[in-house]
Amino acid sequence: MDKEQLRIQVAEKIKLIRVEYGYTQSKMAEVLGLSKKTLVQIEKGRTIAGWTTVVAVCALFQDSEVLKGVLGDAPLEIAETIAHHQVERPVGKTLGGKVWWTTLKEKEGFLLQQNMISKHYRIIDDQFDRWFSTFEEGEAYKRFEELDK
Repeated sequence: MDKEQLRIQVAEKIKLIRVEYGYTQSKMAEVLGLSKKTLVQIEKGRTIAGWTTVVAVCALFQDSEVLKGVLGDAPLEIAETIAHHQVERPVGKTLGGKVWWTTLKEKEGFLLQQNMISKHYRIIDDQFDRWFSTFEEGEAYKRFEELDK
């Protein structure tokens, strides 16, 4: 997945997210920092949401069931990984990957997982803290193997 694909997916669902939260177009536009006219254009499919709007949606509506249905349980993680190409540091708790994740490898308190929707990879520890995220399979396996050292 890249920025363009994420922009398209979020833009296609922005109206459903708005309705899920019970927001009017005016309220949603205000929350996202858009004009109502721009939001209407996005909702009607006449324009695609910009990158900053998509990041705002992923951050401000990360608990949205609609958004999770498109991106899985970690929409903000996906946006962050796309923006930085990879994320490397302990960056916070995850839910452990019970729903949208496939565990590829396990060892000594760490899991290498792949998201079934976005196809990105991450390494989490046994406390479900995320240590690394990337869309590059080789880099994910390399970093996982380095945990032994």
